[in-house]
Amino acid sequence: MTPLRVEREIAGRKLSIETGKFAKQADAAVWIQYGETVLLVTVVTAEPRQGLDFFPLTVDYREKPSAAGKIPGGFFKREGRPTTKEILTMRMIDRPVRPLFPPEFLNEVQIQAFVMSADAENDPDIVAMIGAFAALRISSAPWDGPLGAVRVGRVDGKFILNPTHAEMEYSDMDLVLTGHRETVNMIELGADQVSEEDLAKAMEMGYGVIREVCDLIEELAGQCAKEKTWQAPARDEALYKRIYEKAYPMLIEAKQVVAKQERRDAARAITEQVMQEFCGISPQGEAPAAPAEGLADPHVVAGMLHQVEEQAVTDLAVEQGKRMDGRGPEDIRDIWGEVGLLPRTHGSALFTRGETQALAVTTLGTVSDEQIVDGLVEEYSKKFMLHYNFPPFATGEAKRIGGPGRREIGHGAIGERSLERMLPTPEQFPYTIRIVSDILESNGSSSMATVCAATLSLMDAGVPIRKPVAGISVGMMHKGDKQVLLTDIVGEEDHFGDMDFKVAGTTDGITGIQVDLKIRGLDHETIVKSLARAKQARLAILEKMLGVLAEPRSAISDYAPRILTIRIDPDKIGKVIGPGGKGIKRIEAETGAKIEIEEDGTVLISCVDRKGAETAREEVLKVTEEVQVGRIYTGKVVGVRDFGAFIEILPGTDGLCHISELADGYVKQVSDVVELGDTVRVKVILVDDQGRVKLSRKQALAEESEQTAPST
Repeated sequence: MTPLRVEREIAGRKLSIETGKFAKQADAAVWIQYGETVLLVTVVTAEPRQGLDFFPLTVDYREKPSAAGKIPGGFFKREGRPTTKEILTMRMIDRPVRPLFPPEFLNEVQIQAFVMSADAENDPDIVAMIGAFAALRISSAPWDGPLGAVRVGRVDGKFILNPTHAEMEYSDMDLVLTGHRETVNMIELGADQVSEEDLAKAMEMGYGVIREVCDLIEELAGQCAKEKTWQAPARDEALYKRIYEKAYPMLIEAKQVVAKQERRDAARAITEQVMQEFCGISPQGEAPAAPAEGLADPHVVAGMLHQVEEQAVTDLAVEQGKRMDGRGPEDIRDIWGEVGLLPRTHGSALFTRGETQALAVTTLGTVSDEQIVDGLVEEYSKKFMLHYNFPPFATGEAKRIGGPGRREIGHGAIGERSLERMLPTPEQFPYTIRIVSDILESNGSSSMATVCAATLSLMDAGVPIRKPVAGISVGMMHKGDKQVLLTDIVGEEDHFGDMDFKVAGTTDGITGIQVDLKIRGLDHETIVKSLARAKQARLAILEKMLGVLAEPRSAISDYAPRILTIRIDPDKIGKVIGPGGKGIKRIEAETGAKIEIEEDGTVLISCVDRKGAETAREEVLKVTEEVQVGRIYTGKVVGVRDFGAFIEILPGTDGLCHISELADGYVKQVSDVVELGDTVRVKVILVDDQGRVKLSRKQALAEESEQTAPST
């Protein structure tokens, strides 16, 4: 294949896509460059595997350290497991791509994206997404593209398309959009209380870039796209009709049972009946030793039964206006919460919405607890983390137990984005904050329950958040031209529905959005209606939450470390640390505090005991304090000479009290007045140009005697 290249200016920089030169054995491969950020993105398809009942799409995105001129840190110099940033980018590629494959297509598809060069200005994630869309479009896979992607930021009220890393430092929103020329099919947002109106403007502006990217991909596809030869297998309509007539009436009845477990048990019983009648499979899951004539393939029957179940759920919502638990389209399930239920944690909260329940625990730490993040950009530290866990018992199932998967990391990320801009600044609250959300029960939108529980746990921990944050998910179902929006969707409405539109925010605006679709896209009108519905629900949930805890507690837990902050002259940092660290180790040993000093002279002193923290602060101030002429100090005699005594008045700082300044009258020898180790009161009478300190004991005694003398 002759190498082909297309390019055009996008948001002020040249975007180029090339194919036919690299990785030619892949089904499709593109070399994509934006600024000096370069990625290789490939697509490979495989033949279908027997017995699969799901679409095995795999997305792998990797940021090679060499792309930024780095060697991996630590003992192992090879790249290891993917970072959180890499996993979140994989999800941002997967989510808009997956719905555009035919539901019958079960061939394995692998998308791999490697960052080959990173210019520290253009984030590779958007470039990787566009590269994946381009590679899929020119591959043989039956994918209904193209798509475009764009990031929108806002600095000083001005929207910026595909902002640089430097611009994002000052942006109050981070909006990622993907879509076709006609509709949006994924939204990711982290923002500082952006209004629905401003969000609509940002999306409208970003959508212009999406169309340009789609045009560029189509230009490439017009020259080299492979033929889409895959054909959907013909459905046995007669068999489907028989399964529909058997199962549909029973499913309509079963789906109107309020309790999730009872609905699941009823659906399982229907499945067993259908599988036994059409496939000869017993309720114990045993197939007949010799399949009788006329029995159908179990995989085919299971797929058709799933379609009938989806039809029943859709008809109830769209045609009959009924939801499975009896609510109306705008109704929110019962909400209740509790705070402070774990006595030794720094903050805890339980949030329950219907059959979804999240337990969030907040832990306050010090600077040493910050997470160090090393990626393609410069290493930085995070003071806020939210981690989400989803154990199998949350859905009443027994499954393999392992570490956090991509879903857990993604759900934790939307919760973290939704809350982080509402946290106080490090100057106001110098703690490292970690929240762990454990889902104890799940039936729809546990990520938004996490946002609510996390907010309450922060308030219980005494974190002075700017505004409480709540989250809700809005779903959608359609049949023909009819569609209905569903507030606070349950698990089956998410599974069988068209949309999961998660929105988190305060009373003043939106702080986080994550939209997942199973349909081709959303038009502008549906997005606006969904945002309005989410706002209505969000305000109602916030009212319930504030009924549990109206404001952050006035004090942090007795078990949380006390952090005191002071500033010292950076030139005196070495004096505090002391030779070999002896100075700082002495203070920590005597007070039980931990002392951390930053390059700008900021000193953070942490201790579970407030008295220990205050004592440590006094010791640091003593070490760094400047000697003041005219001030009286309590000092210790550290040296005795014929001409006077050397007295330490501050740690590491001593001065000379001449023999003539030891006492009134004649002093024959120094030892007549003071001896080594004595504690005395002295006044600073001079600090010369060389920093030498001169002291007077007799002036200190005279001055203090005057102050204590009775007035006449």
